Amino acid sequence: MKKTTVDIVVPVYNEEKILEKSISTLNDFLKKNFKHDWQIIIADNASTDKTLEVAKAITKKYPKVRFIHLDQKGRGRALRKAWTESKADIVSYMDVDLSTDLTFFPLMIDSLLQGYDVATGSRLMKGAEIKRSFKRELLSRGYNLLVRAILGVNYKDSQCGFKAVTREIVNKVVPEIKDNAWFFDSELLFRAHKKGYKIKEIPVKWIEDEDSRVRIVSTVSNYLKSIAVLRLEYLFKKKK
Repeated sequence: MKKTTVDIVVPVYNEEKILEKSISTLNDFLKKNFKHDWQIIIADNASTDKTLEVAKAITKKYPKVRFIHLDQKGRGRALRKAWTESKADIVSYMDVDLSTDLTFFPLMIDSLLQGYDVATGSRLMKGAEIKRSFKRELLSRGYNLLVRAILGVNYKDSQCGFKAVTREIVNKVVPEIKDNAWFFDSELLFRAHKKGYKIKEIPVKWIEDEDSRVRIVSTVSNYLKSIAVLRLEYLFKKKK
C-alpha cells in the first residue's frame, strides 16, 4: 500500500543562526514520530546573510531535506512556489522558530486523511497553551475578531504559522491567492472557506519567538487593507 507523501516547508529569511538547530530538531522528530513518507523543504526568501549557505550544508547532512531559493521576499511567495512545485499528497508549513509544539504536527496531517481539506493550528481555541507578550496577544485577538466580523468566518486563528492542505487545495485555491506576504494564511483560509472546503482547527501549544522578523505595526496595517480588499472582492462577486 502506497504511503501518503507529505512535504513540510520551512520559509526562512536571514535565519542563519537558528536554521540548522531547527531543521535538526524537526528532522529528528519526524524520523521518530511520523509514519508517512516525508521531506523537509527549506524555502529561502532572498536572505542577505548566510542562510542559503547554511541551507545547502544542511541538505548534504540530512538526505530528507532539500532547499529552494527565491530572489524576492515574502512568506506567501515562498509557500506558493514550494507547494505548487511539490508532488506530495499533502503540503504543509511551519515557522522556522518551531514556536508550535511539534507533537501537534501528526494530528494536523491525520485530520486531512480523515476528510478535512485544510488543517491549521489555533492559538485561540479552548485547550491551546500560549506564551507570548500582552501586546502580541492583544493584537492577535483583535485581528482575528476583525477577520471574523468583516469576512464572516467562524474559525478563530487565521495566522498561526502551522498549516497543512491537500493537493486539491493547492490546485484549486492557491492559484487564486493574491497576497505574497504574511496575509497569505488568512487569504488561504478565507478562499477555502468560501469554496466550501472543510477546515480543521487544532488547539496547539505555542511559545512566542522573541526574535521574530515580523514588524507588527506595518504588518497589521497591511492586514487591515487586505481584509478590506478581500471583502470588497466578494461583495462585487455577489452583485454580478
